[in-house]
Amino acid sequence: MAGLISLKRLLLGLLLAGGGLVGFAYWTAISDPIVRHARIELLPASGSEKQIRILLISDIHVAGPDMPPARLQHVVSLANRLKPDAVLIAGDFISEKRFATTHYRFSEVVAPLKDLRSQLGTFAVLGNHDHWADAAAARAALRDAGAILLDNAAARAGPLVIGGLDDAFTGHADLDATFAAMNALGGTPILLSHSPDPFPRVPPNVKLMLAGHTHCGQIRLPLLGAISYMSEFGDRYACGVVVERGKTLVVGAGLGTSILPLRLGAVPDMWLITLTRPSH
Repeated sequence: MAGLISLKRLLLGLLLAGGGLVGFAYWTAISDPIVRHARIELLPASGSEKQIRILLISDIHVAGPDMPPARLQHVVSLANRLKPDAVLIAGDFISEKRFATTHYRFSEVVAPLKDLRSQLGTFAVLGNHDHWADAAAARAALRDAGAILLDNAAARAGPLVIGGLDDAFTGHADLDATFAAMNALGGTPILLSHSPDPFPRVPPNVKLMLAGHTHCGQIRLPLLGAISYMSEFGDRYACGVVVERGKTLVVGAGLGTSILPLRLGAVPDMWLITLTRPSH
């Protein structure tokens, strides 16, 4: 009898611990994004701008319960307080996860982004979930929200030329077309991509690439690590700032969630990247 009581207590303890862990992971998923900072010497020494501040947002994944449009509206207000010169959004605006309590149309998903404020504008690329859901509807909604969608194309933003690579995960990326469009416009090049995986193929003249997609693992278990980074390179480009062969990659953890409305060991974030002239 004593052994049975001890077993029941153990099972109850495990159940409470598991419930607490799930609750903590959900609380993390709905928490305000951390603003991470990077400072990168990218602007030409002879240019008139001393610095340009870019805000990287990724993986919004609007769906209930963790990311309804109202929460995205709140995030937009937080973003505007940072007063970025440009906002770059690295795809996956929608979430069609099975465990969502509410799914939204693209018009509802993107509507809060109309209120983003920046001097040079908002630029975006599509992610794999946007393609799986309805890429045409995503393009129309982003256009109505005033964002400049770059599908293997480029646009000028002051002294910068922003190349937008369509989603590599679903096979829509065309690097040659994107780089040709960037070269045609001139300016200081920055590549925006949903997935970080194209980074090794980025030419050496493109010194900065911004991406999302990995969620920094989203659920990273103690001792075991992340369940998946959804990258062919594993954890090589999983999260944060990566410097290789004179090029810099910044990968955001994103705002929303995929599959489960939980985050563990990978908090939501946005990156405020300050571009400067060379220090010497």
